[in-house]
Amino acid sequence: MKPLNFRGDYQIDLVSLSLDEIARLGAKKLLTQALALEVNEYIERSSSLRDDDGLRQVVRNGRSKERKITTGSGTITVRAPRVNDRRDGNSFCSRILPPYLRKSANVESILPVLYLKGLSGNAFGDALSGLLGDDAGGLSASSISALKKQWYEELDAWRQRPIDEHYVYLWADGVNIKIRIGEDKKLCLLVIVGVTAEGKKEVVAVESGYRESAQAWSMVFKGLFARGLKPPLLIIGDGALGLWSAVDELPEFAATRSQRCWVHKIANVLDKLPKRLQPKAKQLLHDIMNAETRDEAEQSRQMFANSFDDKYPKAVRSLNEGWDELVTFFDFPAQHWMHIRTTNPIESAFATVKLRTKTTKGSGSPQMAEAMALKLLLEAQKRWNKIRGREHLHIMLQGGIYSDGELVETRPTRLAAQA
Repeated sequence: MKPLNFRGDYQIDLVSLSLDEIARLGAKKLLTQALALEVNEYIERSSSLRDDDGLRQVVRNGRSKERKITTGSGTITVRAPRVNDRRDGNSFCSRILPPYLRKSANVESILPVLYLKGLSGNAFGDALSGLLGDDAGGLSASSISALKKQWYEELDAWRQRPIDEHYVYLWADGVNIKIRIGEDKKLCLLVIVGVTAEGKKEVVAVESGYRESAQAWSMVFKGLFARGLKPPLLIIGDGALGLWSAVDELPEFAATRSQRCWVHKIANVLDKLPKRLQPKAKQLLHDIMNAETRDEAEQSRQMFANSFDDKYPKAVRSLNEGWDELVTFFDFPAQHWMHIRTTNPIESAFATVKLRTKTTKGSGSPQMAEAMALKLLLEAQKRWNKIRGREHLHIMLQGGIYSDGELVETRPTRLAAQA
């Protein structure tokens, strides 16, 4: 292989270099060429401009001091060409390599992802030096401190945004996060995720609340309504009484239906049975949840009662508590049942939040826990799929009535008028 000439004054034997070194040299060459072309174009556009002495007003002015730039190919050194623009009010600023830039946008985006996934800010230098080079700059714990401040500002702005979407469904759940600073070692985050009329799942709210109390939930919902939230057709949540008390008290939810989470209900029922009976009971409970019609669900519920009521009445009572809210999903499109029977969209999204707090033994502060949860949820939101049967969402907003998952009639409602 022929040596490759990069600067004209020396040659490099590529055969002796590693793949990473070749990539860095290639990145340096392309960046140098791009900067030269950018300067040439800027000067050429002003080539006809002359001063009183007939000299060009825009000319080259040597090169800047050498600086290190961390890119996805590693850390490279570059001397950017300079321009002397003598016109009043004009100056050259490179769009490719702005002043004081030390990291490319892709490398900048690595930092919050790695931090949120569990890497300690103090470990950034060691973790990334092997990938980006020992002289990679701007990847220290101080970078994370600056990012945290930015996340706080983004959290405040996000909580003040107007809500223009009409969410057909809302999942609501409280998630406990460990924190290290303050008297309370746990923070309860009240999280709401919605489904738009186009079937997209979006994070609607992330707020701290005292033990999922009715007052805390009420404050969250009132804030959302004040910013434009329209009443949903259905709210899905677990058995937390605070949530449902708030929903019952707020007049905006007068026409909104309630669906209890089957995953939480099954866990609560099984907890009241001995382990040797739990496999059989779990199968019966799944038969109820996966029934094709409300009548089939009732029959399976009776079968469960016949099997366990004599010796384990607490398990049967637990199943019967809130029964009407457990089978609300039968009044919605069958294609949506897999989505609306549980609070899984929130539970699964928070797996990454819990992974992060487990790695760091908790978030540093309540504010950090809120900001981190929002960042992770918004990142997860990018990968969420739309729900099945999206065409039914518009039908329901226009007053579609469903029974056992099938459309039976269309009856305009107050919610349809608001759609």
